[in-house]
Amino acid sequence: METERQKFERGAGVLLHPSSLPGPFGIGTLGEEARGFVDFLAAAGVGLWQTLPLGPTGFGDSPYQCLSAFAGNTYLIDPRELAGMGLAGQAEVDACKSPNVGRVDFGALFRDRGALVDAAWRRFAGGDGSADKGGPAGVSPGVKAGFEAFCAKNAFWLDDFALFSAIKETFGFEPWERWPDGLRRREPGALADFAAKSADRTGRHKFGQYLFSRQWAALRVYAASRGVRIIGDLPIFVAWDSADAWSHPELFLLDASGRPAKVAGVPPDYFTSTGQLWGNPLYDWPAHRREGYAWWKARIESALRMADILRVDHFRGFVDYWAVPAGDATAERGAWERGPGMELFAEIERTLGDLPIIAEDLGCRIGEVRDLRRRLGFPGMKILQFAFESEKDNADYPHNYPQNSVAYTGTHDNDTCSGWLGSAKREASRRAIRYVGGRRRDFSWNMIKAAWASPACIAIAPAQDLASLGTESRMNYPGKQDGYWTWRLADRALTPAMARRLRGITQRYFRLAR
Repeated sequence: METERQKFERGAGVLLHPSSLPGPFGIGTLGEEARGFVDFLAAAGVGLWQTLPLGPTGFGDSPYQCLSAFAGNTYLIDPRELAGMGLAGQAEVDACKSPNVGRVDFGALFRDRGALVDAAWRRFAGGDGSADKGGPAGVSPGVKAGFEAFCAKNAFWLDDFALFSAIKETFGFEPWERWPDGLRRREPGALADFAAKSADRTGRHKFGQYLFSRQWAALRVYAASRGVRIIGDLPIFVAWDSADAWSHPELFLLDASGRPAKVAGVPPDYFTSTGQLWGNPLYDWPAHRREGYAWWKARIESALRMADILRVDHFRGFVDYWAVPAGDATAERGAWERGPGMELFAEIERTLGDLPIIAEDLGCRIGEVRDLRRRLGFPGMKILQFAFESEKDNADYPHNYPQNSVAYTGTHDNDTCSGWLGSAKREASRRAIRYVGGRRRDFSWNMIKAAWASPACIAIAPAQDLASLGTESRMNYPGKQDGYWTWRLADRALTPAMARRLRGITQRYFRLAR
């Protein structure tokens, strides 16, 4: 067993994206049901809540292809809390309601949810896009000052995001490569002219971000009061059709028209025989180096204002990354290219100090990645489901986990434990049941016990495994583009009895939150 410095204390967590929370609004929100989930974790003695990226989703609905690396997803705003602030009426709250059918209808949210932010902005701004000094009657005191402070603090990304969003809206939500040349190329005159004509629209987008930030900050305070910390998720890459690529094209490998010549992905692996074609633009790392990695410092600092710990997705890409020719239908023809390695993290830590990061290093066996992770002290990830594919003892069995690692029964990319058991080869499923013990119907909970019992400093289970749900409840299937990211937890699926059961396991294996 490898020995290395342990970065985090022994603990446990549950993986559940806020969009998957139950509730009456067609998608999980940051309000009452989110606080209820925090209460469940606290009752279970579990001190960590892991989310997926919280940014605004675009085409495909993936939180790993957000319209901004800094912005929040306004779909998650709780309408009831806007009503409490005097920013929404009952009719507008009711218009957001829809039955929880176990799936998020992102198409409906795209059509309808913007009306909620529109209504809040009209109340705040008096209908003309320019709030008066005192604020309109009925709006909670302090909203104007809070909004102004938020805009000032976040201007480095918020101004570009609001402008990007307003332009996108104006031109039918087309990707930015199809915008008029002046706006696509960010010519100062064209931007100034558009901004002057669209102050109300850009103000509304900024206000939506303020409302998200306000609700998320309040939820984090509540979680902290209950002894629960947040593990956020930081994708290594950003979406090509994003405010980041549009506003900082010099930091990405783009051609004169703004399109990438190569895109990100991974070669054929455990999940798919043709690789995963993500399509993200690749970074111009020499350009980042010339600016002292300022964009990355700002990104990490911003992410750490929203979370206590960060899971950095595809950590391997900082050592080398799979570059696929743009236009290829699969990721098979890519090639490995060099990333910035230790230099990037040394620069970030020089500015921000020791980083509370979990490195997603799944499937990576190359020594450089392991050495970089160890030098930084970041724990890697272990997936219990992977252990049983081989007949031999291997590093994915919990008894082999190093202390400085994070054990998962599965992640958003895996099938649920019950689903995996039903679809695995007979030999693998038999090995799994022999290893974790018990009956097939208790498999999910026995997997949780095995992860919790491991030496890993943190053990995490998706909420689906707590509820012993099947394949129909998986969040994502790598390599498949449609029909994922939509799963929602049923109302009252996480019960007090379940919390007591989880607390017993958490206490038994010395993982209770302090």
